[in-house]
Amino acid sequence: MAKRIHAAAEAGHTDEVIRFITQGAGLNERDELGRTPLMAAVHGNKVQTVRMLIDAGADINLQDGRLDNPLLYASAEGLREIVELAIAAGADTKLTNRFGGTALIPAADRGHVDIVELLLTRTDVDVNHINNLGWTALLEAVILGDGGARHQQIVALLLQYGADAEIPDRDGITPLTHARRNRYIEMERLLSKD
Repeated sequence: MAKRIHAAAEAGHTDEVIRFITQGAGLNERDELGRTPLMAAVHGNKVQTVRMLIDAGADINLQDGRLDNPLLYASAEGLREIVELAIAAGADTKLTNRFGGTALIPAADRGHVDIVELLLTRTDVDVNHINNLGWTALLEAVILGDGGARHQQIVALLLQYGADAEIPDRDGITPLTHARRNRYIEMERLLSKD
């Protein structure tokens, strides 16, 4: 039954998922990837199924075999509605992914402006958290970003919400120096403000 409930959740067949639950399938039962039905629904970006499983009491913070959970995965993939549901359900913003990063870090490096803004304005996420690579969200936005408008907005948001522009990478290189090296003029201007 586990395989079927996960497949139904990932496909967004909410009525089927409900039927499996009423027949005894566990809300937090894991598949071979360590995913709960909730995580399967998140992978499928099936918002209604995600909402139903959260309302039914699925654990929003359980992490799968890759250390993803709904907030971490949806933030990295830019799935705004699911991020909103996870935040409303009280997702733990201190949990980290396989790279030791909070949900904010991949959202920043991938240019998901709306997700970064949600995390900064509606959660207690640590804007200066340092991942296993020795990078903050600000460093990732500069180093892995493309220097374009979305990443510029993200740098501005991170700074507005307390990102410390003096935290360097493991080589002692600050976000400002990275911006200069990449010739990201607007980021350099943002990071140069006193």
